[in-house]
Order: sequence, then structure tokens, then C-alpha cells
Amino acid sequence: MNDIIKEKLAILPAQPGCYLMKDKQSTIIYVGKSKKLKDRVRSYFTGAHDRKTQRLVREIVDFEYIVTASEMEALILEMNLIKKHDPKYNVMLKDDKSYPYLKITSERHPRLLITRSVKNDEGKYFGPYPNVIAARETKKLLDRLYPLRKCNNPKGRYCLYYHMGQCLACSQSPPSLEEYNTIIHDITSFLHGGYKEIKKILLDKMYQASEQLNFERAKEYRDQIRHIEVVMEQQKIILNEKIDLDIFGYSYEKGWMCVQVFFVRQGKLIERDVSLFPFLEEAEETFISFIGRFYLQKNHPKPNRILLPLGTETDMLEKLLDVKVYTPFRGKKRKLVEMAMKNASISLQEKFSLIERNEERTIVAVEKLGEIMNIETPSRIEAFDNSNIQGVDPVSAMVVFIDGKPAKKEYRKYKIKTVQGPDDYATMREVVRRRYSRVLQENLPLPDLIVVDGGKGQMSVARDVLENELGLDIPLCGLAKDEYHRTSELLYGDPPEVMPLSRKSQEFYLVQRIQDEVHRFAITFHRQQRGKRSFQSELDNIPGIGEKRKRTLIKYFKSLERIKTAEVEEIIKLGIPKKIAETMLQHLNQSQEKE
Repeated sequence: MNDIIKEKLAILPAQPGCYLMKDKQSTIIYVGKSKKLKDRVRSYFTGAHDRKTQRLVREIVDFEYIVTASEMEALILEMNLIKKHDPKYNVMLKDDKSYPYLKITSERHPRLLITRSVKNDEGKYFGPYPNVIAARETKKLLDRLYPLRKCNNPKGRYCLYYHMGQCLACSQSPPSLEEYNTIIHDITSFLHGGYKEIKKILLDKMYQASEQLNFERAKEYRDQIRHIEVVMEQQKIILNEKIDLDIFGYSYEKGWMCVQVFFVRQGKLIERDVSLFPFLEEAEETFISFIGRFYLQKNHPKPNRILLPLGTETDMLEKLLDVKVYTPFRGKKRKLVEMAMKNASISLQEKFSLIERNEERTIVAVEKLGEIMNIETPSRIEAFDNSNIQGVDPVSAMVVFIDGKPAKKEYRKYKIKTVQGPDDYATMREVVRRRYSRVLQENLPLPDLIVVDGGKGQMSVARDVLENELGLDIPLCGLAKDEYHRTSELLYGDPPEVMPLSRKSQEFYLVQRIQDEVHRFAITFHRQQRGKRSFQSELDNIPGIGEKRKRTLIKYFKSLERIKTAEVEEIIKLGIPKKIAETMLQHLNQSQEKE
């Protein structure tokens, strides 16, 4: 604990608010809230903690706090700050999973759609369907039963669905608004449990068609009835009330929490959601925060009521969500909450072994790697590799691993600009200079460790750029390969020395994964560049094919082989004159014959 933290801890107020923990680069790595800031923030720096909290505390070099008027305001502020800063230790908020809904649009000719985003428009939404297959099957069933619009054809231009009796929007006499309102009313009634009446009507129609010897029509009605039975009658009534409920249960142990949500729609238990995550605050506070974010940040539609376990603070959530929230004391609803709690406990126990193995492969491996190299835990690792064939189309690539896992959004590709011929050292010098000059200019996060795919030579030029040109002091290591092109040794230090990594250790597997990934990324990029160059060179000598037309052809056809086998009419559609298209095909096919 440094002097800045000690001074700030001494003057913390005993009021509700939010606190923001920062690392050495002033990046916000954790956001929390508390009824009493003074006690909560101090607790991180005193007493014993589990491994996750210890890792957080080791990274904290500063913090700030915001005092609020109430705990409710602190909860809302916490959600907004997490959404804005996306701190890496607020793991549970990184799940952006959304559920599918059925939507009837508010257009003149309404459509029935599956959507994952609920907007504040005039459309009607039904769901959620945590099981996407159930949503699709329900839509297919409704498409067969109700002829809402399924095409964009104008009146009188019939689509396939029109001939199947499933789309009337393109007919000569489209349905009126009143007819559409009747259909929408029937769909709404159907999804709210009125499908039994529809099933009875279809049954009567099936018998009528059979009596009239119209067996094809009778078979269609029979199939529709079977679809209703399969799709809509899978779930049994568990509550006599036809209301929508979300039932929450949770369990926690060893710094991990599992939250299960049971979705009850129109008295039926349709599906559940399971979330498993590490947490650093008090268990009940974390649970309440999770529920708030579940509805307000993931835009999950709110039900009629929310049921929570006994002892949970409900008043704050009621005010926050504007929904009836309560804890049932008896009856079926109490049993449903207990079932959610029990399932959460079982899921937590089942996942512990997998979680611990995953932690060992990633975070623990990173920590041990730092210990072996005698550096701070390298949470952010950036690795470089070069690729070329005899100096042709030289490229380089960088991959980023954060806490032992690839962060693919931060990968970067580099076309080498200043190097002629197969000079791996000069290539490494250029790409390291370009990368970290930009990092400094744009104030991007610096890595805790830089890895170069190579030995002492690559390390030497990279260190020269970092220290002598850019004035950076960042740990740097090299990865050497054996004669089978497999990871052989980890080199570190000045002069470089072989680090004693056991080939069966997780830290060795980590550096091996990093080397394999950066090599894969570089090779893939080089192949793309090489293929693009060979593609372009064939087109360069054709009269009438300039840069713009060349880009159009590359974007559309992807390969020379596809152009050679294309019809003139297909090329003309891209805006290329017929004469030039014919000349191009003749030129390309003549070149192929000469080969």
C-alpha cells in the first residue's frame, strides 16, 4: 500500500457512494459501491482475502470515490460507471447475451419477426425465449396459421408465401387494418395461452375437410394441430395465475456467485438463465446489483413481478425497477424460489472444478511466469512475429493476451514499409518502433511484457528501439523454436538467458499458446497479402482496368479463377463496359493457356 492510498484511506467519509480502483496506468480496473465508503474501501487493504481480491489489491495504486445521497443513487451510479469504463475485474458485466423475442411490427402490413433488441416503438413484443429454438419453432407455427407480410412485393406481384396462403400483403386486395388487427389480436391471444381455442377451431376444420373428402386440406390442419402440441404444450402450468414472473435464486462460495433466473410466462415455467461469476463485494449487495443491471443494462423486459429469496432487500429494487418485488413466505412461489436457490448451488459446485482448472491455465500461469522472470505479474502481454517468403510481401503481426487469454480485438497487422529483402531484424525494428510510438502518442495502455518470436538478435533490436529511441523500460523476452518449429526456450534478460520453464507446466503452455497464436496470425496475414498481390498483378496489364475497377472486381469475385469462369453479363453488372469485360476475359484465359 503506497502513501497516496494511506492518505486517502484516512479521510474517507462514512457515507454511501461509489469507489473506482486504478492501476499504475490510471486505468479504472474495478468499480464498487457501498453504504459506507469508509469501511468498504479500507477492507480491501486490511485482513485476509481470496486470490482474486489479492490480485486486484496488488494492482491498485490509486483510487477515487464519489459520495451519493443514498444507497439507491450509489447503485445507479455504479451501473453507469461500469458501463462507461468496463473495468476488467467487474467480470459479470461483460456478458452481453440477449434473448430472442417475437415481435409484431406496427407497419401498414405487419410482420412477425424474431429480434434480440427490444425498442421503445409501437411494435408488440412477446418473450423472452431463452431457448432460441423454441422462438423459431413458435414463429414457424404462427407463420403457418396467420398470413402476415413475409415479402416486400408490391400489390399484385405474388410471392411464394402467397401461394402457400401465408402472406396476403402482395395480393390484389390486401387485408384491411381491421383484418390485420383481428390477426394481431388472435396471435396475442395465442401466445398468452389461447392456443387451445385455436387448436379446437383447427380440429373442427380438419373434420369438415375430411367429410368433404378434401384430404389434402385435412392433412394441413392435422399438421398444424401437431405443431401446436409440440411447440406450445411442452411446458405445464405451474401457477394458476396467468402472470409473468421472474424468479431469482443465488448461491456463493469461495469468491464465486451463481445466479439463476426462472422465467414464468402466463403461469408456465418456460426456461432459465444461469450466470456464474467472481465477485468482490458483499454477497447480497452483489446479488442486488446483478438484478439491477440484468434489467437496466441488458434491456431485459420487466415482468409483472419479481420473486427473490427471503431476507433480500426489496424496497430499493422496487424503486429502481418500478416493478413489484417481493419474497414469498409460503406456497408454490416459495418453492419456486427455493428451486432456483437449489439449482444455483448445484451449478456452482459442478462448475468449481472447471473454473479452477481454467484459472490455473490462465491467471495462475501468468502469475508464475512473472515470478520466474522476477517481474510484476504480466497481465497484458504483447507478442510480435514476422512473415515473408524470400523478402517478398513482408508483414508483421501483433497479438495481445490479457490475464492469459487472447484479446482478439486488440490484435494488429503491419505491412512493412522500410525494409527491402529478407531482413528479419530490420523488420522487427520497424514494427516495434511503429507500435510503441503510436502507444505513446495516443496514450494507449503499455504492456507488462513484450514477447518477440525469435532469439537474441530479435530481442536486441527490439530492446534498442524501446530503450534508446523511445525511452521505455518494459520487460522483453524472446521465444526460440527447435528444429521441428516448436516452442523450445524462453529467453529473458540482458544478456538473454534461458528461463527454467518445465515443459509440463502451465506457464510453458501459456508461452507456447502465445507463440502459436502470433505465428498463425502473421502467416494468415501474409497469405492474404500474397494472394491479393498475385490477383492484382494479373489485372494490371489489361487495358481499361484501372484501380477503381480492379478494387470492384477483387471485392466481388474474390479470386482470379472466379473471374476467368464468369459470364460477360455478370461483369457488366459491376459497371464495366462490355468491350472491356470481353477483353479482360480473353486476356486472362490466354494467360492461363500459355501457362
